[in-house]
Amino acid sequence: MQKIAFAILVVIATAICISSCKKDYYTDSGVHNPTFNGTILEYLKTNKVMFDTTLQVIKLAGMEEVLDKENVTFFAPTSSSIVKSVRYLNQVLFLNGQDTVKQYTQIKPSVWRKVLAQYIFKGTNKLKDYPQLDTLAFTAYPGQAYGSYDGEIMNVGVIFNDAGGVKYSGYRQLYLSYIQDRTKPTQSLINVPVATSDIQPTNGVIHVLRQAAALFDVNNNVVGVVNKHNFGFSSILFANEALAAGINPAP
Repeated sequence: MQKIAFAILVVIATAICISSCKKDYYTDSGVHNPTFNGTILEYLKTNKVMFDTTLQVIKLAGMEEVLDKENVTFFAPTSSSIVKSVRYLNQVLFLNGQDTVKQYTQIKPSVWRKVLAQYIFKGTNKLKDYPQLDTLAFTAYPGQAYGSYDGEIMNVGVIFNDAGGVKYSGYRQLYLSYIQDRTKPTQSLINVPVATSDIQPTNGVIHVLRQAAALFDVNNNVVGVVNKHNFGFSSILFANEALAAGINPAP
């Protein structure tokens, strides 16, 4: 009985996550007004439940002006993805007998900048502007390599899902991919799905990456988290960057 209840909760939590990402935005499954009368930064500030920690990181990275004044495309990571990566970093620090991170200011601004810039691209690109991606037929449909704001090469593409037994006829979903090994670009992608695409502020486009959702048991205890993305594309990659730069002491 408990297993059945938990399975139902998994489905419900995932559905809540997806529906919350789609509410009042433009998605491929329906059109809600995609425009926002304000900048990318201003949009994030109106959605602090989803982007409160993201806004802190943007400030620490010194990239507020980029998202407020420049014309860019932002694959926006949610706060939950950042929290998860910092939590992993703290586990590593604890196991090494070091003090854990208590404030985000303890992580060097250069680290925040390097990682955050991987999600930002100069110019405006909506879902329709990206080529097809098929991770099972990468040679035919490889997506496309794009230089991020600070020059990191990323892969972006649109997966055409099947529908009714007809290949590539279903809904289309945008993916941002980190290339772990430049010598094996087809074998080393960390693919991150976009939950909500084509939000259109006055200075560019926002594609919101899929966020986490808590799973609860019948007694309302948190028993797990559905999370499709870790900030930095991998908690290990993020921790390595932070540790290599050095952690500032707590105030």
